[in-house]
Amino acid sequence: MALGKICWVVVVFSALILLVLHATPVIAGDIVNDDDSTPKKPGCENQFVLVKVQTLVNGIEDAEFVGVGARFGRTIVSKEKNARHTRLILSDPRDCCSPPKNKLAGDVIMVDRGNCRFTRKANNAENANASAILIINNQKELYKMVCEPDETDLDIHIPAVMLPQDAGTRLENMLMSTSSVSVQLYSPRRPAVDIAEVFLWLMAVGTILCASYWSAWRARQAVIEQDKVLKDATDEIPSTEGRGVSGVVYINTKTAVLFVVVASCFLFMLYKLMSSWFIEVLVVLFCIGGIEGLQTCLSALLSRWFKHASESYIKVPFFGAISYLTLAISPFCIAFAVLWAVYRSVSFGWIGQDILGIALIIAVLQIVHIPNLKVGAVLLGCAFLYDLFWVFVSTKLFSESVMIVVARGDKSGEDGIPMLLKFPRIFDPWGGYSIIGFGDILLPGMLVAFSLRHDWLANKSLRGGYFLWAMFAYGFGLLITYVALNLMDGHGQPALLYIVPFTLGTFLTLGRKRGDLRNLWTRGEPEIPCPHVRLQQSDEVNNE
Repeated sequence: MALGKICWVVVVFSALILLVLHATPVIAGDIVNDDDSTPKKPGCENQFVLVKVQTLVNGIEDAEFVGVGARFGRTIVSKEKNARHTRLILSDPRDCCSPPKNKLAGDVIMVDRGNCRFTRKANNAENANASAILIINNQKELYKMVCEPDETDLDIHIPAVMLPQDAGTRLENMLMSTSSVSVQLYSPRRPAVDIAEVFLWLMAVGTILCASYWSAWRARQAVIEQDKVLKDATDEIPSTEGRGVSGVVYINTKTAVLFVVVASCFLFMLYKLMSSWFIEVLVVLFCIGGIEGLQTCLSALLSRWFKHASESYIKVPFFGAISYLTLAISPFCIAFAVLWAVYRSVSFGWIGQDILGIALIIAVLQIVHIPNLKVGAVLLGCAFLYDLFWVFVSTKLFSESVMIVVARGDKSGEDGIPMLLKFPRIFDPWGGYSIIGFGDILLPGMLVAFSLRHDWLANKSLRGGYFLWAMFAYGFGLLITYVALNLMDGHGQPALLYIVPFTLGTFLTLGRKRGDLRNLWTRGEPEIPCPHVRLQQSDEVNNE
Protein backbone atom coordinates (compact mmCIF):
# COMPACT_ATOMS: atom_id res chain seq x y z
CA MET A 1 0.00 0.00 0.00
CA ALA A 2 2.99 2.30 0.60
CA LEU A 3 3.02 3.42 -3.04
CA GLY A 4 -0.26 1.92 -4.14
CA LYS A 5 -3.15 3.68 -5.79
CA ILE A 6 -4.45 5.13 -2.56
CA CYS A 7 -1.07 6.64 -1.77
CA TRP A 8 -1.35 9.35 -4.38
CA VAL A 9 -4.73 10.45 -3.05
CA VAL A 10 -3.32 10.57 0.47
CA VAL A 11 -0.23 12.48 -0.64
CA VAL A 12 -2.21 15.12 -2.53
CA PHE A 13 -4.52 15.65 0.43
CA SER A 14 -1.66 15.59 2.94
CA ALA A 15 0.41 18.09 0.97
CA LEU A 16 -2.55 20.47 0.83
CA ILE A 17 -3.33 20.12 4.55
CA LEU A 18 0.34 20.49 5.49
CA LEU A 19 0.64 23.62 3.38
CA VAL A 20 -2.55 25.07 4.84
CA LEU A 21 -1.51 24.56 8.40
CA HIS A 22 1.93 26.03 8.81
CA ALA A 23 0.34 27.39 11.93
CA THR A 24 3.08 28.82 13.95
CA PRO A 25 4.17 27.85 17.43
CA VAL A 26 1.29 28.97 19.63
CA ILE A 27 0.90 28.56 23.37
CA ALA A 28 -2.32 26.73 24.22
CA GLY A 29 -4.87 28.60 26.31
CA ASP A 30 -3.16 31.94 25.82
CA ILE A 31 -6.24 34.17 25.62
CA VAL A 32 -4.50 36.52 27.97
CA ASN A 33 -1.53 38.86 27.91
CA ASP A 34 -1.81 42.35 26.54
CA ASP A 35 -4.36 43.24 23.90
CA ASP A 36 -3.86 46.48 22.01
CA SER A 37 -7.36 46.35 20.54
CA THR A 38 -8.94 47.22 23.90
CA PRO A 39 -8.77 50.81 25.24
CA LYS A 40 -6.32 51.90 27.94
CA LYS A 41 -6.43 54.90 30.23
CA PRO A 42 -5.11 55.78 33.70
CA GLY A 43 -6.68 53.38 36.18
CA CYS A 44 -7.59 50.99 33.36
CA GLU A 45 -4.32 49.76 31.92
CA ASN A 46 -3.71 46.34 33.48
CA GLN A 47 -2.54 43.49 31.28
CA PHE A 48 -5.01 40.67 30.91
CA VAL A 49 -3.77 37.74 32.98
CA LEU A 50 -5.16 34.32 33.75
CA VAL A 51 -6.09 33.95 37.42
CA LYS A 52 -6.28 30.76 39.45
CA VAL A 53 -9.20 30.62 41.87
CA GLN A 54 -8.49 27.85 44.37
CA THR A 55 -11.50 26.98 46.54
CA LEU A 56 -11.49 25.58 50.07
CA VAL A 57 -14.64 23.99 51.47
CA ASN A 58 -14.65 23.89 55.28
CA GLY A 59 -10.87 24.40 55.21
CA ILE A 60 -10.20 21.55 52.75
CA GLU A 61 -8.96 22.25 49.22
CA ASP A 62 -11.59 21.61 46.58
CA ALA A 63 -12.01 22.59 42.92
CA GLU A 64 -9.77 25.09 41.17
CA PHE A 65 -11.13 27.45 38.52
CA VAL A 66 -9.45 29.70 35.97
CA GLY A 67 -10.57 33.26 35.30
CA VAL A 68 -9.17 36.34 33.60
CA GLY A 69 -8.21 39.56 35.37
CA ALA A 70 -9.81 42.87 34.38
CA ARG A 71 -8.15 45.84 32.74
CA PHE A 72 -8.93 47.83 35.91
CA GLY A 73 -8.43 47.25 39.63
CA ARG A 74 -5.48 46.12 41.73
CA THR A 75 -3.10 43.64 40.16
CA ILE A 76 -3.28 40.09 41.49
CA VAL A 77 -0.33 38.51 43.32
CA SER A 78 1.71 36.05 41.29
CA LYS A 79 2.83 33.68 44.03
CA GLU A 80 0.50 31.26 45.76
CA LYS A 81 2.20 31.76 49.13
CA ASN A 82 1.30 35.47 49.01
CA ALA A 83 -2.39 34.83 48.29
CA ARG A 84 -4.66 34.85 51.38
CA HIS A 85 -7.55 32.45 51.93
CA THR A 86 -10.61 34.71 51.97
CA ARG A 87 -14.25 33.91 52.62
CA LEU A 88 -16.50 33.89 49.55
CA ILE A 89 -20.04 35.27 49.70
CA LEU A 90 -22.84 35.71 47.16
CA SER A 91 -23.85 39.28 46.42
CA ASP A 92 -27.28 40.64 47.30
CA PRO A 93 -28.42 41.96 44.86
CA ARG A 94 -26.86 39.39 42.58
CA ASP A 95 -25.71 41.85 39.92
CA CYS A 96 -24.14 44.27 42.47
CA CYS A 97 -25.37 47.23 40.42
CA SER A 98 -26.50 48.79 43.67
CA PRO A 99 -24.66 48.71 47.02
CA PRO A 100 -24.67 45.17 48.50
CA LYS A 101 -26.94 44.52 51.47
CA ASN A 102 -24.45 41.96 52.81
CA LYS A 103 -22.16 42.88 55.68
CA LEU A 104 -18.66 42.38 54.32
CA ALA A 105 -15.42 42.20 56.26
CA GLY A 106 -12.76 41.89 53.60
CA ASP A 107 -14.63 39.03 51.88
CA VAL A 108 -14.54 38.08 48.20
CA ILE A 109 -17.92 38.82 46.65
CA MET A 110 -19.37 36.84 43.73
CA VAL A 111 -21.71 38.73 41.39
CA ASP A 112 -23.52 38.09 38.11
CA ARG A 113 -22.66 39.83 34.87
CA GLY A 114 -25.17 42.27 33.40
CA ASN A 115 -27.38 45.34 34.01
CA CYS A 116 -24.53 47.80 34.61
CA ARG A 117 -20.86 48.43 33.91
CA PHE A 118 -18.10 46.24 35.31
CA THR A 119 -16.45 49.22 36.99
CA ARG A 120 -19.69 50.11 38.78
CA LYS A 121 -19.92 46.60 40.22
CA ALA A 122 -16.29 46.82 41.37
CA ASN A 123 -16.81 50.24 42.97
CA ASN A 124 -19.93 49.06 44.81
CA ALA A 125 -18.07 45.97 46.05
CA GLU A 126 -15.08 48.02 47.21
CA ASN A 127 -17.31 50.53 49.00
CA ALA A 128 -18.98 47.61 50.81
CA ASN A 129 -15.53 46.53 52.11
CA ALA A 130 -15.01 43.56 49.76
CA SER A 131 -11.39 42.47 49.16
CA ALA A 132 -12.03 41.22 45.60
CA ILE A 133 -14.90 40.71 43.16
CA LEU A 134 -15.61 37.62 41.05
CA ILE A 135 -17.90 38.41 38.13
CA ILE A 136 -19.63 35.37 36.63
CA ASN A 137 -20.04 35.48 32.87
CA ASN A 138 -23.37 34.58 31.27
CA GLN A 139 -21.56 32.32 28.78
CA LYS A 140 -19.16 29.40 29.02
CA GLU A 141 -16.26 31.42 27.65
CA LEU A 142 -14.07 33.94 29.43
CA TYR A 143 -14.52 37.62 28.66
CA LYS A 144 -12.02 40.46 28.87
CA MET A 145 -13.39 43.20 31.13
CA VAL A 146 -12.49 46.68 29.88
CA CYS A 147 -13.52 50.27 30.61
CA GLU A 148 -15.88 52.36 28.51
CA PRO A 149 -14.35 55.43 26.78
CA ASP A 150 -16.43 57.86 28.86
CA GLU A 151 -15.70 56.31 32.28
CA THR A 152 -13.91 58.41 34.88
CA ASP A 153 -14.49 56.64 38.21
CA LEU A 154 -11.58 54.25 37.81
CA ASP A 155 -9.79 54.54 41.16
CA ILE A 156 -10.47 50.88 42.02
CA HIS A 157 -8.24 49.18 44.59
CA ILE A 158 -9.58 45.61 44.63
CA PRO A 159 -8.92 42.86 42.06
CA ALA A 160 -11.69 42.03 39.59
CA VAL A 161 -11.82 38.59 37.96
CA MET A 162 -14.15 37.18 35.32
CA LEU A 163 -15.12 33.49 35.65
CA PRO A 164 -17.03 31.37 33.09
CA GLN A 165 -20.66 30.43 33.65
CA ASP A 166 -20.04 26.80 34.63
CA ALA A 167 -17.53 27.88 37.31
CA GLY A 168 -20.12 30.25 38.75
CA THR A 169 -22.72 27.48 38.91
CA ARG A 170 -20.37 25.19 40.83
CA LEU A 171 -19.35 27.95 43.23
CA GLU A 172 -22.98 28.81 43.90
CA ASN A 173 -23.75 25.15 44.64
CA MET A 174 -20.85 25.09 47.10
CA LEU A 175 -22.15 28.18 48.86
CA MET A 176 -25.64 26.74 49.13
CA SER A 177 -24.61 23.31 50.39
CA THR A 178 -21.73 24.03 52.78
CA SER A 179 -21.16 26.27 55.75
CA SER A 180 -17.83 27.79 54.73
CA VAL A 181 -16.29 28.44 51.31
CA SER A 182 -13.11 30.44 50.90
CA VAL A 183 -11.00 31.23 47.84
CA GLN A 184 -7.40 32.02 47.05
CA LEU A 185 -6.65 34.27 44.06
CA TYR A 186 -3.24 34.34 42.37
CA SER A 187 -1.83 34.63 38.86
CA PRO A 188 1.40 32.65 38.44
CA ARG A 189 3.67 33.87 35.70
CA ARG A 190 4.70 31.74 32.78
CA PRO A 191 8.42 31.00 32.46
CA ALA A 192 10.23 32.91 29.74
CA VAL A 193 11.29 29.64 28.10
CA ASP A 194 9.83 26.20 28.57
CA ILE A 195 11.65 22.95 27.80
CA ALA A 196 8.73 22.02 25.52
CA GLU A 197 10.10 24.45 22.94
CA VAL A 198 13.49 22.71 23.05
CA PHE A 199 11.87 19.33 22.35
CA LEU A 200 9.76 20.78 19.53
CA TRP A 201 12.92 22.26 17.99
CA LEU A 202 14.65 18.89 18.19
CA MET A 203 11.64 17.11 16.67
CA ALA A 204 11.43 19.54 13.76
CA VAL A 205 15.17 19.50 13.02
CA GLY A 206 15.38 15.73 13.49
CA THR A 207 12.45 15.11 11.15
CA ILE A 208 14.04 17.13 8.35
CA LEU A 209 17.41 15.48 9.00
CA CYS A 210 15.98 11.96 8.70
CA ALA A 211 13.84 12.80 5.68
CA SER A 212 16.75 14.46 3.89
CA TYR A 213 19.11 11.52 4.34
CA TRP A 214 16.45 9.05 3.28
CA SER A 215 15.61 11.15 0.20
CA ALA A 216 19.29 11.52 -0.78
CA TRP A 217 19.94 7.81 -0.21
CA ARG A 218 17.02 6.88 -2.48
CA ALA A 219 18.29 9.27 -5.17
CA ARG A 220 21.79 7.80 -5.00
CA GLN A 221 20.48 4.24 -5.03
CA ALA A 222 18.40 5.06 -8.10
CA VAL A 223 21.53 6.30 -9.89
CA ILE A 224 23.47 3.16 -8.90
CA GLU A 225 20.67 0.88 -10.06
CA GLN A 226 20.33 2.70 -13.37
CA ASP A 227 24.08 2.53 -13.92
CA LYS A 228 23.96 -1.25 -13.42
CA VAL A 229 21.14 -1.59 -15.94
CA LEU A 230 22.83 0.67 -18.48
CA LYS A 231 26.15 -1.17 -18.21
CA ASP A 232 24.38 -4.35 -19.32
CA ALA A 233 22.84 -2.62 -22.37
CA THR A 234 25.80 -3.02 -24.78
CA ASP A 235 23.93 -2.68 -28.09
CA GLU A 236 23.05 1.00 -27.87
CA ILE A 237 23.73 4.18 -25.97
CA PRO A 238 20.41 5.04 -24.35
CA SER A 239 19.25 8.54 -23.61
CA THR A 240 19.74 9.95 -20.15
CA GLU A 241 16.33 11.63 -20.22
CA GLY A 242 13.81 10.62 -17.58
CA ARG A 243 16.30 9.37 -15.05
CA GLY A 244 15.19 9.73 -11.45
CA VAL A 245 13.67 8.05 -8.44
CA SER A 246 10.54 6.03 -9.11
CA GLY A 247 7.40 7.04 -7.25
CA VAL A 248 8.50 10.68 -6.90
CA VAL A 249 6.42 13.73 -7.86
CA TYR A 250 8.36 16.83 -8.92
CA ILE A 251 6.42 20.04 -8.43
CA ASN A 252 6.83 23.07 -10.70
CA THR A 253 6.39 26.82 -10.23
CA LYS A 254 2.75 26.80 -11.35
CA THR A 255 1.95 24.00 -8.92
CA ALA A 256 3.70 25.91 -6.12
CA VAL A 257 1.61 29.05 -6.71
CA LEU A 258 -1.59 27.03 -7.15
CA PHE A 259 -0.92 25.25 -3.87
CA VAL A 260 -0.90 28.52 -1.97
CA VAL A 261 -4.07 29.79 -3.67
CA VAL A 262 -5.96 26.58 -3.00
CA ALA A 263 -4.54 26.45 0.53
CA SER A 264 -5.89 29.93 1.25
CA CYS A 265 -9.36 28.88 0.13
CA PHE A 266 -9.13 25.72 2.22
CA LEU A 267 -7.93 27.60 5.30
CA PHE A 268 -10.81 30.07 5.01
CA MET A 269 -13.23 27.16 4.71
CA LEU A 270 -11.76 25.63 7.88
CA TYR A 271 -12.15 28.97 9.64
CA LYS A 272 -15.81 29.30 8.68
CA LEU A 273 -16.78 25.65 9.22
CA MET A 274 -14.78 25.06 12.39
CA SER A 275 -16.89 22.88 14.69
CA SER A 276 -16.68 19.61 16.60
CA TRP A 277 -17.93 17.53 13.64
CA PHE A 278 -15.44 19.19 11.30
CA ILE A 279 -12.61 18.36 13.68
CA GLU A 280 -13.77 14.74 13.60
CA VAL A 281 -13.50 14.78 9.81
CA LEU A 282 -9.95 16.17 10.06
CA VAL A 283 -9.08 13.46 12.60
CA VAL A 284 -10.24 10.74 10.20
CA LEU A 285 -8.28 12.24 7.30
CA PHE A 286 -5.22 12.69 9.50
CA CYS A 287 -5.46 9.04 10.55
CA ILE A 288 -5.52 7.93 6.89
CA GLY A 289 -2.43 10.01 6.13
CA GLY A 290 -0.74 8.92 9.36
CA ILE A 291 -1.33 5.24 8.58
CA GLU A 292 0.19 5.68 5.14
CA GLY A 293 3.17 7.58 6.53
CA LEU A 294 3.82 5.16 9.38
CA GLN A 295 3.50 2.23 7.01
CA THR A 296 5.95 3.77 4.55
CA CYS A 297 8.54 4.49 7.26
CA LEU A 298 8.26 1.08 8.94
CA SER A 299 8.44 -0.75 5.59
CA ALA A 300 11.66 1.08 4.73
CA LEU A 301 13.20 0.35 8.13
CA LEU A 302 12.21 -3.32 8.30
CA SER A 303 13.05 -4.12 4.67
CA ARG A 304 16.73 -4.48 5.61
CA TRP A 305 15.96 -7.37 7.96
CA PHE A 306 13.07 -8.84 5.96
CA LYS A 307 14.33 -8.36 2.43
CA HIS A 308 12.51 -11.34 0.95
CA ALA A 309 9.17 -10.26 2.43
CA SER A 310 9.66 -6.71 1.14
CA GLU A 311 10.37 -7.96 -2.41
CA SER A 312 7.54 -10.51 -2.58
CA TYR A 313 4.16 -9.16 -3.64
CA ILE A 314 0.54 -10.14 -3.55
CA LYS A 315 -2.33 -8.54 -5.44
CA VAL A 316 -5.04 -6.98 -3.30
CA PRO A 317 -8.27 -5.62 -4.82
CA PHE A 318 -8.31 -1.81 -5.19
CA PHE A 319 -4.80 -1.42 -3.71
CA GLY A 320 -2.95 -3.41 -6.36
CA ALA A 321 0.34 -5.20 -5.68
CA ILE A 322 1.42 -5.02 -2.02
CA SER A 323 4.51 -6.55 -0.48
CA TYR A 324 4.10 -9.19 2.22
CA LEU A 325 6.03 -6.92 4.60
CA THR A 326 3.59 -4.04 4.04
CA LEU A 327 0.67 -6.42 4.46
CA ALA A 328 2.11 -7.65 7.77
CA ILE A 329 2.64 -4.21 9.32
CA SER A 330 -0.63 -2.67 8.06
CA PRO A 331 -2.76 -3.98 10.99
CA PHE A 332 -0.32 -2.47 13.49
CA CYS A 333 -0.38 0.93 11.74
CA ILE A 334 -4.17 0.92 11.54
CA ALA A 335 -4.53 -0.11 15.19
CA PHE A 336 -2.06 2.59 16.28
CA ALA A 337 -3.97 5.32 14.44
CA VAL A 338 -7.35 4.12 15.71
CA LEU A 339 -6.12 4.02 19.30
CA TRP A 340 -4.79 7.54 18.97
CA ALA A 341 -8.10 8.77 17.55
CA VAL A 342 -10.04 7.20 20.43
CA TYR A 343 -7.69 8.37 23.20
CA ARG A 344 -6.36 11.60 21.66
CA SER A 345 -7.84 13.72 24.46
CA VAL A 346 -5.99 11.95 27.28
CA SER A 347 -2.80 13.37 28.75
CA PHE A 348 -0.48 11.19 26.64
CA GLY A 349 -2.44 11.55 23.37
CA TRP A 350 0.13 14.02 22.02
CA ILE A 351 2.69 11.21 21.71
CA GLY A 352 0.62 9.31 19.16
CA GLN A 353 -0.17 12.52 17.27
CA ASP A 354 3.54 13.39 17.01
CA ILE A 355 4.49 9.88 15.84
CA LEU A 356 1.83 9.85 13.13
CA GLY A 357 2.64 13.43 12.14
CA ILE A 358 6.40 12.91 11.87
CA ALA A 359 5.89 9.72 9.85
CA LEU A 360 3.51 11.54 7.50
CA ILE A 361 5.92 14.45 6.98
CA ILE A 362 8.83 12.09 6.23
CA ALA A 363 6.71 10.09 3.79
CA VAL A 364 5.56 13.21 1.94
CA LEU A 365 9.16 14.47 1.69
CA GLN A 366 10.06 11.18 -0.01
CA ILE A 367 7.33 11.55 -2.61
CA VAL A 368 7.12 15.30 -3.28
CA HIS A 369 10.40 16.86 -4.46
CA ILE A 370 11.43 20.26 -5.77
CA PRO A 371 13.60 19.84 -8.92
CA ASN A 372 15.60 23.05 -8.60
CA LEU A 373 16.15 26.18 -6.53
CA LYS A 374 13.74 28.21 -8.66
CA VAL A 375 10.75 26.08 -7.65
CA GLY A 376 11.93 26.08 -4.04
CA ALA A 377 12.18 29.89 -4.03
CA VAL A 378 8.69 30.30 -5.52
CA LEU A 379 7.16 27.80 -3.09
CA LEU A 380 8.78 29.27 0.01
CA GLY A 381 8.20 32.84 -1.16
CA CYS A 382 4.48 32.21 -1.66
CA ALA A 383 4.25 30.38 1.68
CA PHE A 384 6.04 33.33 3.33
CA LEU A 385 3.37 35.74 2.05
CA TYR A 386 0.64 33.23 2.92
CA ASP A 387 1.79 33.08 6.53
CA LEU A 388 2.05 36.85 6.85
CA PHE A 389 -1.42 37.41 5.44
CA TRP A 390 -3.30 34.77 7.44
CA VAL A 391 -1.51 35.45 10.73
CA PHE A 392 -1.27 39.26 10.70
CA VAL A 393 -3.30 40.85 7.89
CA SER A 394 -6.34 38.65 8.58
CA THR A 395 -6.67 40.28 12.01
CA LYS A 396 -7.58 43.55 10.24
CA LEU A 397 -10.25 41.84 8.14
CA PHE A 398 -11.76 39.40 10.65
CA SER A 399 -10.78 40.94 14.02
CA GLU A 400 -8.75 37.81 14.81
CA SER A 401 -5.89 35.83 13.30
CA VAL A 402 -7.48 33.23 11.03
CA MET A 403 -4.39 31.00 11.08
CA ILE A 404 -4.12 30.94 14.87
CA VAL A 405 -7.86 30.43 15.38
CA VAL A 406 -7.77 27.41 13.07
CA ALA A 407 -4.56 26.03 14.61
CA ARG A 408 -5.99 26.22 18.14
CA GLY A 409 -9.29 24.72 17.05
CA ASP A 410 -11.30 27.62 18.48
CA LYS A 411 -15.10 27.19 18.25
CA SER A 412 -14.63 23.42 17.93
CA GLY A 413 -14.58 22.34 21.57
CA GLU A 414 -11.32 20.48 20.86
CA ASP A 415 -7.79 21.21 22.06
CA GLY A 416 -6.49 22.17 18.64
CA ILE A 417 -6.55 20.48 15.24
CA PRO A 418 -4.55 17.27 14.69
CA MET A 419 -2.23 18.61 11.95
CA LEU A 420 0.33 19.87 14.46
CA LEU A 421 3.32 18.61 16.42
CA LYS A 422 2.79 19.38 20.08
CA PHE A 423 4.62 18.98 23.36
CA PRO A 424 3.27 19.65 26.87
CA ARG A 425 4.65 22.72 28.63
CA ILE A 426 6.44 21.13 31.56
CA PHE A 427 7.30 24.14 33.73
CA ASP A 428 4.27 26.22 32.84
CA PRO A 429 1.88 26.55 35.81
CA TRP A 430 -0.96 26.92 33.32
CA GLY A 431 -0.11 23.74 31.45
CA GLY A 432 -1.09 23.60 27.80
CA TYR A 433 1.09 22.77 24.82
CA SER A 434 3.67 24.38 22.59
CA ILE A 435 2.87 23.57 18.97
CA ILE A 436 4.34 23.84 15.49
CA GLY A 437 2.47 23.40 12.22
CA PHE A 438 3.42 20.62 9.82
CA GLY A 439 4.03 23.15 7.04
CA ASP A 440 6.77 24.86 9.04
CA ILE A 441 8.68 21.59 8.79
CA LEU A 442 7.56 20.26 5.42
CA LEU A 443 8.07 23.29 3.17
CA PRO A 444 11.61 24.24 4.32
CA GLY A 445 12.28 20.50 4.50
CA MET A 446 11.79 20.24 0.73
CA LEU A 447 14.60 22.74 0.18
CA VAL A 448 16.89 21.10 2.74
CA ALA A 449 16.28 17.62 1.26
CA PHE A 450 16.99 19.02 -2.21
CA SER A 451 20.33 20.38 -0.96
CA LEU A 452 21.48 16.97 0.31
CA ARG A 453 20.40 15.19 -2.90
CA HIS A 454 22.40 17.75 -4.85
CA ASP A 455 25.46 17.36 -2.62
CA TRP A 456 25.51 13.58 -2.83
CA LEU A 457 24.94 13.39 -6.59
CA ALA A 458 27.58 16.10 -7.15
CA ASN A 459 30.01 14.33 -4.75
CA LYS A 460 30.39 17.43 -2.60
CA SER A 461 31.87 17.28 0.89
CA LEU A 462 29.81 18.21 3.93
CA ARG A 463 31.48 21.61 4.32
CA GLY A 464 31.79 22.20 0.59
CA GLY A 465 28.14 21.39 -0.10
CA TYR A 466 24.88 23.10 0.77
CA PHE A 467 23.13 20.69 3.13
CA LEU A 468 25.09 21.52 6.29
CA TRP A 469 24.46 25.25 5.87
CA ALA A 470 20.81 24.79 4.89
CA MET A 471 20.26 22.59 7.94
CA PHE A 472 21.96 25.12 10.19
CA ALA A 473 19.92 27.96 8.68
CA TYR A 474 16.65 26.10 9.29
CA GLY A 475 17.55 25.32 12.90
CA PHE A 476 18.62 28.90 13.56
CA GLY A 477 15.50 30.32 11.88
CA LEU A 478 13.26 28.13 14.03
CA LEU A 479 15.22 29.16 17.12
CA ILE A 480 14.64 32.84 16.28
CA THR A 481 10.93 32.02 15.91
CA TYR A 482 10.77 30.80 19.50
CA VAL A 483 12.74 33.82 20.70
CA ALA A 484 10.22 36.09 18.96
CA LEU A 485 7.35 34.04 20.38
CA ASN A 486 8.56 34.68 23.93
CA LEU A 487 9.35 38.34 23.30
CA MET A 488 5.78 38.78 22.04
CA ASP A 489 4.33 37.40 25.30
CA GLY A 490 3.22 34.15 23.71
CA HIS A 491 1.28 35.67 20.79
CA GLY A 492 1.47 33.34 17.78
CA GLN A 493 4.25 34.02 15.29
CA PRO A 494 4.45 32.99 11.62
CA ALA A 495 7.46 30.68 11.72
CA LEU A 496 8.14 31.02 7.99
CA LEU A 497 8.64 34.76 8.55
CA TYR A 498 11.97 33.81 10.16
CA ILE A 499 12.75 30.42 8.58
CA VAL A 500 12.39 31.38 4.90
CA PRO A 501 14.88 34.30 4.90
CA PHE A 502 17.48 32.18 6.69
CA THR A 503 17.17 28.98 4.60
CA LEU A 504 16.52 30.52 1.20
CA GLY A 505 18.88 33.43 1.84
CA THR A 506 21.70 31.07 2.85
CA PHE A 507 21.19 28.95 -0.28
CA LEU A 508 21.15 31.96 -2.62
CA THR A 509 24.16 33.62 -0.99
CA LEU A 510 26.31 30.47 -1.03
CA GLY A 511 25.26 29.58 -4.57
CA ARG A 512 26.24 32.99 -5.86
CA LYS A 513 29.52 33.03 -3.95
CA ARG A 514 30.49 29.59 -5.29
CA GLY A 515 29.32 30.24 -8.84
CA ASP A 516 26.68 27.50 -8.72
CA LEU A 517 23.59 29.71 -8.57
CA ARG A 518 22.61 29.45 -12.25
CA ASN A 519 22.98 25.68 -12.22
CA LEU A 520 21.05 25.34 -8.93
CA TRP A 521 18.34 27.73 -10.14
CA THR A 522 17.57 25.95 -13.44
CA ARG A 523 18.98 22.44 -13.48
CA GLY A 524 18.99 21.65 -9.78
CA GLU A 525 20.23 18.14 -9.16
CA PRO A 526 23.38 17.56 -11.23
CA GLU A 527 22.99 15.62 -14.45
CA ILE A 528 25.03 12.42 -14.38
CA PRO A 529 25.91 10.97 -17.82
CA CYS A 530 25.17 7.30 -18.29
CA PRO A 531 28.14 4.83 -18.24
CA HIS A 532 28.15 4.45 -22.06
CA VAL A 533 28.56 8.19 -22.53
CA ARG A 534 31.35 8.31 -19.95
CA LEU A 535 33.04 5.31 -21.59
CA GLN A 536 32.73 6.83 -25.07
CA GLN A 537 34.21 10.13 -23.87
CA SER A 538 37.09 8.27 -22.22
CA ASP A 539 37.87 6.34 -25.45
CA GLU A 540 37.88 9.55 -27.48
CA VAL A 541 40.37 11.11 -25.10
CA ASN A 542 42.64 8.04 -25.27
CA ASN A 543 42.55 7.99 -29.08
CA GLU A 544 43.65 11.59 -29.20
